[in-house]
Amino acid sequence: MSDQNLIQKENSLTPRQIVEALDTYIIGQSDAKKSVAIALRNRWRRLNSDESIRDEIVPNNIILIGPTGVGKTEIARRLAKLAKAPFIKVEASKFTEVGYVGRDVESMIRDLTDIAVSMVKSEMQQRVMKKAAEQVEERLLDLLIPPIRKTSRDKKTGFETTDSSFDPESATDDELNHRTREKFREKLRNGDLEDRKVEINVQPSGQNPMMQIFGPGGMEEMGMNLQDMLGSLTKSRSKKRQMKISDARPILLNEETEKLIDHDAANQEAIERVQNSGIVFIDEIDKVAGGTTGDGRSGPDVSRQGVQRDMLPIVEGSNVSTKYGMVKTDHILFIASGAFHTAKPSDLIPELQGRFPIRVEMDSLTEEDFYNILTRPKNALTKQYIAMMKSEGVDLQFSDDAIREIAKVGAEVNAAIENIGARRLHTILSTVLEELQFAIPDDIGSGNITIDKEYVDRQLEKLTRDKDLSHYIL
Repeated sequence: MSDQNLIQKENSLTPRQIVEALDTYIIGQSDAKKSVAIALRNRWRRLNSDESIRDEIVPNNIILIGPTGVGKTEIARRLAKLAKAPFIKVEASKFTEVGYVGRDVESMIRDLTDIAVSMVKSEMQQRVMKKAAEQVEERLLDLLIPPIRKTSRDKKTGFETTDSSFDPESATDDELNHRTREKFREKLRNGDLEDRKVEINVQPSGQNPMMQIFGPGGMEEMGMNLQDMLGSLTKSRSKKRQMKISDARPILLNEETEKLIDHDAANQEAIERVQNSGIVFIDEIDKVAGGTTGDGRSGPDVSRQGVQRDMLPIVEGSNVSTKYGMVKTDHILFIASGAFHTAKPSDLIPELQGRFPIRVEMDSLTEEDFYNILTRPKNALTKQYIAMMKSEGVDLQFSDDAIREIAKVGAEVNAAIENIGARRLHTILSTVLEELQFAIPDDIGSGNITIDKEYVDRQLEKLTRDKDLSHYIL
């Protein structure tokens, strides 16, 4: 299968390589990284296993357990980029059981299939991009120098004239038209005509106001079909617009690539990719767990256990109807996560617990973790602020003792008030740099500024001294 070959080629990262890639952005949590790395590699292993047993190998779904801000969602985001496979992140709290107004759990598979179709079509467009660019060039030439309509008496189909043999006086209209087009073709390729205006037919974007129908099973899918139907009715109403060639080229290129790809083949390949390598990350699963009362219900929110029951067949393996066809969920990998502050994993119904055999408890972040978070990742907060200030012409630097002080305050505030993990660093850093950000560029237009421990202490002194104020601000 061509799709399987593509997945085998792209997802050949070893578990160690996956962990190293995650280490670039996520500090600590080695157990969680190992679990998702093994799960991701197992997709490749299954597709390369013997065909006689391939369908029997089921994914080991994972639950990540840990307080907010320790990196559960960040692992999902980075895993999506590494997977190069259909991936979707959903919040369990957004779903309701069948019969209640809201989204049913099957919609996560429909959304995953939409993502896969877009992914496959994008890859197909890249493969035909060269041919599409040639056709766009011809369309632009037709707009600039319309070709002469040939009559039945015109038997000439090509031109072999050269500069030495060409005589403008005796040349036919076809020859003149051909030579003019070739001159304009050269100008187009050299970028000399980018500001020339042309008139093209522009199709409307088809982005009608979002129309969703919530209700008992299948109604949401009907809403999608109605939206597609309304979109197809408006697509035929193209309108003429004048624009520069530089603006027209992307529009024409998109039209030509759409014509060149096989949409039916793309839909089929997307379904196969979802079934063989799809990954669904279910966040906030603890919000549908909840402590139960004597009758097994969870208080006023009676749809919590219903959501869990509706998840069971999806996670175990069933057929979900989408607008592209039927999707089997047997080999989709499900990764769930939750803080489980007010509930425990054991509060999930036993059947759903059994569908997530691998549980990983994530560690709370320490002061040393905070220091590493502020210095090591490519997208560290300190690096983000340095980049933003550089755009204003200010060279901002953080001394090592300043970073350690910020990490220390973050750990202390998390311990004293509420543990929100690494998100606390956003609050503290924004407080430390508030005055500086306000002063740039009006009072400080350029120069080098170093944030040291004394500056951090001065900015946070009032907050750390006044506990009530620190509760309110930090």
